[in-house]
Amino acid sequence: MPTYTPGQVVEKTGFSLDTLRYYEKIGLLEDVPRTSGGRRQYRDDDVGWLEMLRCLRDTGMPIARMLEFAELSREEESIPDRIALLEEHDREVEERIDTLLRQRAHIRGKIAYYRSVTGPQD
Repeated sequence: MPTYTPGQVVEKTGFSLDTLRYYEKIGLLEDVPRTSGGRRQYRDDDVGWLEMLRCLRDTGMPIARMLEFAELSREEESIPDRIALLEEHDREVEERIDTLLRQRAHIRGKIAYYRSVTGPQD
């Protein structure tokens, strides 16, 4: 199984080294093996998990909720709870998208108005 250095994981995930250390410290990322010299060695599973965390973070999930998801993910029998958590987050994301689309329409309306009062742009 391939392993990755912290620098390679930074490149693959877009997280900073400080974020990787923080996620490990608070329990979002656990059991990262180390070399005999103490350097972290990430596995494909770690990278996949970090990609999921990136998705959750980028869609606005708070750290506390991400921690709840992480805890649930460590329990085999918690799949229904994980589904419920993700469905709730999906609804929240959908609401934010709807709000953004309404706000975008408002902005575009204002752009159209300003263009109408200033005349054609070359």
